[in-house]
Amino acid sequence: MPGSDIERPLATIAIVGRPNVGKSTLFNRFVGKKLALVHDQPGMTRDRRDTEVDFMGLHFRITDTPGLSDAETPHLSVELDKGMRQQSLTALKEATLVLFVIDGKQGCTPYDYELADLLRRQGKPVFVVVNKCEGKGGYQGLADATTLGLGEPVTISAEHGLGLSDLCDLLEPYVQKTVDHEWSENKPIKPLQVAILGRPNVGKSTLVNSLLGEDRQLTADFPGVTRDSIHLSWQYNDRTITLVDTAGIRRKSRIDQSVEKLAVMDAERVVRFAEIVVLVIDGSIPCEELIEKQDLTLAAQVIEEGRGLIFAINKWDQVREPKKVLDHLRHQLDKNFAQARGIACVPISALKGRNLSPLMDEVLKLEKVWNQRFSTALLNKWLSAAIQTHAPPTISGRRIRLKYMTQVKSRPPTFVVFCTKSDDVPDSYQRYLVNSLRKDFDMPGVPIRLTFRSSANPYAA
Repeated sequence: MPGSDIERPLATIAIVGRPNVGKSTLFNRFVGKKLALVHDQPGMTRDRRDTEVDFMGLHFRITDTPGLSDAETPHLSVELDKGMRQQSLTALKEATLVLFVIDGKQGCTPYDYELADLLRRQGKPVFVVVNKCEGKGGYQGLADATTLGLGEPVTISAEHGLGLSDLCDLLEPYVQKTVDHEWSENKPIKPLQVAILGRPNVGKSTLVNSLLGEDRQLTADFPGVTRDSIHLSWQYNDRTITLVDTAGIRRKSRIDQSVEKLAVMDAERVVRFAEIVVLVIDGSIPCEELIEKQDLTLAAQVIEEGRGLIFAINKWDQVREPKKVLDHLRHQLDKNFAQARGIACVPISALKGRNLSPLMDEVLKLEKVWNQRFSTALLNKWLSAAIQTHAPPTISGRRIRLKYMTQVKSRPPTFVVFCTKSDDVPDSYQRYLVNSLRKDFDMPGVPIRLTFRSSANPYAA
């Protein structure tokens, strides 16, 4: 019960309301960063998004929901509107309490009163939040909100951070207080960040739903359904994984809407913070169209960021010539990504849930390779053998001497070779060393970074 000293389970707070009343802006204010995309166009949020937060001394889980739209609200399709509504109703079912957000400048619409009746029937604490109350703009909304029959409303401006302390005073009896945990050497293993990337309508959200075993993400048979990058926590073989579903990325020349530009920028940002990226392609299309320039561009971005990369060939149940498709894809990858040779290609059917375990096994295998570290002694023994097999070239009559090698970091594996004439080491010899490293230490599918420095061997006399 509220106010009890007995430790309560983590409360979940759902933010609900009509489209474009500021739910995602309030969500971002609680989180402390722009995690959810915000735009003036109604219906920007289509999937529910939740995360744990510590805000003003309170610890809880906050859920952003799609707008509960009425018949007059513009939407893409009846199917999409139905799915968004179901996402919001599921969030309500799972919530401990509800923040009902209304537009303070516009006031309550007839549909707000319908939503108030819906929330009242949930049997959960509901707090009416009148947003956009900066200046004198929220008087109309405040007057209307008192007639909803859901208790005294609280006025805020999510965009400007006004009134949030009053809102937290209302939440405090229902949520835990933030606890400063003592430092411990036994830190929990951080969740593995796995981003699902690809062109529009290749089955990314369907793959996420199949992995989770529930209809967590909206799906439809037309592109552009997913906009926000949604982070979802999941357990696979005792490993905590954060799956990140992203918006489909088209060629920039084809993007002409600001909403899509925001979604694509958000997906590209996800790549920078991911550890493993699963690039989904549509295996059902003709072989010569299987991997387009945009897929190669996305893969190049992943490799440039130093992330582990896996190709998931979706809709494999519709492929008529499996061997031809796999051979074609492997040829394209080896030709275009010599710096990450051996990228895994896993045939799957996201819709039917086929071959998903082998896909995740490849993800965990790649994580180990991506995190791998090698001793300096082992690397220098390998370097000596590599030089004997293929000696460095001669530059201006003097041979380049490779003196010493060490690994400076993992994630991805990064090595430094100390040598003479470091600026003159040919690209061909650098490729020889990288390919030999990959082969001899069994590191397929990850970018290997190798740099050369002119410096004396610290172990030399």
